[in-house]
Formats: sequence, structure tokens, C-alpha cells
Amino acid sequence: MPGEKDISRFLRRASLLVAWGLLLFLPPSRAAELETSALPTTIERVKPSVVAIGTLQATRRPPGKFLGTGFVVGDGGYVLTNAHVASRSLATEEKEAIVLFIGDRNSASSRELTLVAQDPGHDLSLLKISGAPLIPLKLGDSDRVREGEVYAFTGFPIGSVLGLRPVTHRGLISAITPIATPPDASAQLDPKTIKRLQSPFDAFQLDATAYPGNSGSPLYHPQTGEVIGVINMVFVKETKESVLEKPSGISYAIPINFAVDLLRRAGIAVNAKN
Repeated sequence: MPGEKDISRFLRRASLLVAWGLLLFLPPSRAAELETSALPTTIERVKPSVVAIGTLQATRRPPGKFLGTGFVVGDGGYVLTNAHVASRSLATEEKEAIVLFIGDRNSASSRELTLVAQDPGHDLSLLKISGAPLIPLKLGDSDRVREGEVYAFTGFPIGSVLGLRPVTHRGLISAITPIATPPDASAQLDPKTIKRLQSPFDAFQLDATAYPGNSGSPLYHPQTGEVIGVINMVFVKETKESVLEKPSGISYAIPINFAVDLLRRAGIAVNAKN
């Protein structure tokens, strides 16, 4: 005879299957409404895992300098961010270190970070957190993402100017588009564009506005919180919009499966239990 725990487990699984079945067969507008209603709860779960990335130097005023956003992955001992956020040269002789900041501007604490692995081709960096582990986010499957789906991203737009408090935006996947677009004239080609055209891959184009401080923010499912991309405000625009005189307001994200590959190459469990 099944015990109480078995029955409870069965009922939980059955309720989840029913919920997902309803989403599959509901009209798209109603399904989107249900996902949106779950977003406040999802944001509460995600925010503790989103961190500010910067440098710390005791003799500098102010000692902390904001660079971008990152989020906790693996077993809680690692942070994922953009390579252009984490690759800044440090004044090591003056004891400058790359760190993550936890808390707001008035009561922020820091943890030192160490570079573990990097994927310059997809602008991704993986860093080890000193001290006790934090709460990791679950990584999803970016190959399953479809145009027209709505996702959220949480980060630190414009960094310490607006205060180190996570800010959330929501955006539609308006296109799954190549990382670089060939310009009309060869004179507009630069070395970065040529390099990306030689190693093309698709990125997510969003109809939401992200800012430079959002680089490295997790792009996640509004209901499950699973991360499907990493917001990127520099790497993509260099080759995607280099011919534009003014910013377009379009945002981009690197598919998370490239980060999953990076973690596996580094020997780190992708969705380890903390």
C-alpha cells in the first residue's frame, strides 16, 4: 500500500501536470496572463541570486566601482556574467580586485571573485565566489525558446547611479537573429564584425530597453524562473548596430546553452542542488 508521502508526491506531480496542460490549451492571451500573474513571486525568488559585479580598491575613493550584473549558478559558488564585464584589467599592484556586491548602496558587502573559465566568442565569463555559497538560479534550454514568448530580466541598469537595487524589465522575444549583420558596404566592415561573421550564432532580440549596467543580467521565464539567456548590451550591438548613429533601444541576450557548455567544460554541475 502506498504511504502518505507517496500519495502526497503523486498529488503534487498531478497538479503540476494539470497546470501545464491548462497553459498548453488555453488561448495565448490567457496563458500569457497567467504567466504574468506569477511574475511577482518569481522575481522574489530570482532577486537574491542576482548580484552586482565591480572592482574594489581600499585606497580609492569611492573604493567600489560598478561594472555590470551577474547571477549565481552551479552549486551556489559561481557567478556568470558577460566577459566584457569581468575582463577589465586590474591594478593588482594596488590591490584592486574584482568582486560581487550584495545589499544596497548604503549597506553593501562584497565577496572577492576569481576567474574560472571564459568564452570570449560568446562573451561569457564564469567566476568563483569566495566564502559561503549563495542561491543559484536554474538554467533552462534556450533551444526551446520561440519568437513571441515573453521573458523577464533582472539587473542593475546604470549601476550605482540608481542605487544597487535589482530592477526587473519584461520583454518579448521579437526575433532570433544572427549575432552580426553584414554591412552594405565593405568600408563599414571592422575586425570585430569580420570575426563574428566567420563564427556566427543566433542571439535573442528583445523589445525591451536594457541599459549598460544590465549586461550580464539573467533573462528568465516569468513563471518558472529558469534562465534562458544572458543580457548583453555591448558585444552584440558592436556588430549588429554599428552603422546606426543613435542607439536603437533594442536589447539582446546570449542564449544560455552557450553558458551551459562553459560550465560543463569547467567541470561544474549545471543545476546542482545547493
